[in-house]
Amino acid sequence: MQTKIISIASAKGGIGKTTTTLNLAKALKEKGKKVLLVDLDPQSNLSDYLGYEHNLNNITISTLMSNAVNGNAKDVNCAIKCNKEGLDYIASDLHLSSAEIFLINAMSRETVLKRILNQKELQCYDYIIIDCLTSLGILVVNALAASDYVIVPVQAQKFALDGITLFQNVFNMVKNNLNPNLELMGVLVTMFDKTNMAKAVREELEETFGNKLFETVISKSVEATNSTYLQKSLVSQKGSKLGKQYVELSNEFMERGAK
Repeated sequence: MQTKIISIASAKGGIGKTTTTLNLAKALKEKGKKVLLVDLDPQSNLSDYLGYEHNLNNITISTLMSNAVNGNAKDVNCAIKCNKEGLDYIASDLHLSSAEIFLINAMSRETVLKRILNQKELQCYDYIIIDCLTSLGILVVNALAASDYVIVPVQAQKFALDGITLFQNVFNMVKNNLNPNLELMGVLVTMFDKTNMAKAVREELEETFGNKLFETVISKSVEATNSTYLQKSLVSQKGSKLGKQYVELSNEFMERGAK
């Protein structure tokens, strides 16, 4: 099987994007799949969730990208860490916030990440899942240019469609100009509760996206916050309601062609 690259992306923050990235990866790992996580957010929330210990001497995704631009490419394996749950990942740090600066004059700047992730050393992975920053700038363009699929988490709240509309503009630009094979795998409703507002939002999303809306819904729960604090996936926690939902998401993920 050829390695599939999936971006988890949204124009809005605080919607469970990082929680979704890690727990989808953990659920896929429990199915016997080999997964690499890439933290593409200068805030490093995914790296922290994975238990990463920041050190200025560590090689991060920022290091790999800046070195690639400068013609001093490093072995990507040097950047791969493994957390206590056996999840492989490439961490991020604050240096990534300067990406706009070191990419601005780079040749083919939109495909720097793609060239890194297409290295033969990473072809041992079934999936590479990218946790994108909440932005529509050059880093997200890089992620989409490198990806086969994108998953868009959406919080079940008023104005949920506004963020998706903004993101769709970038998605369409990348698909039309850089990556014609890019596909929207699905829109995922997160932080769902039983209020009329949440139900109305889901109905509106279903009307807009049809079968591109995941049937799986991720509930609103303090479990997610606790999981981040404990640096332990929800999927690995026995009896976790959200953990079960992420396992269901991984089933849908597999059914939607990323086999």
